Amino acid sequence: MTENDATPPVPENTPEAAPPEVDATPAVALTPAPSLEIPIPAPASTPAPRKASAGGWSWGTGRRKTAVARVRIRPGSGKFVVNTKPHDSYFNEERDRRDLMNVLQKTKTTGTIDVHVNVRGGGFTGQAGAIILGLGRALMRHDGALEPILRDNDFLTRDPRKVERKKYGQPGARKRFQFSKR
Repeated sequence: MTENDATPPVPENTPEAAPPEVDATPAVALTPAPSLEIPIPAPASTPAPRKASAGGWSWGTGRRKTAVARVRIRPGSGKFVVNTKPHDSYFNEERDRRDLMNVLQKTKTTGTIDVHVNVRGGGFTGQAGAIILGLGRALMRHDGALEPILRDNDFLTRDPRKVERKKYGQPGARKRFQFSKR
């Protein structure tokens, strides 16, 4: 910008402060911009329980390492099915079976709901962790009053740890090749 292009500022109170004249017929018709106001709902003191989907199922998705579990629950006799097998025969480790049942025992829903799980990826421990998170989320959707129990026992907390990738120039993520001075 040069000095000739700039006009000196004129105070607004003086009569010389009239706006510059503008051509009244624009080359392109301008339309007013749509209103972008988004209504913000007031925060509720307690979350309302969400409605179950078709068939009375409540859904929850859980992830752990590379495992993803899709968990469906509904009121029933207490069946717990993982990939079309009973959870006792799907998981060989007692620790994994105990951790899965721990969610139902802490929320006092053992024997009152049917649990159907589809899980893919990862190993057995990762799959068990994914099912625990998915089951916690499904129970919270099923009955909102269970949320404090689920939060206190970390059933709604995702474990963010994953395998660190291997780096070039070394045999693993952190391990180094043996150093030889001579």
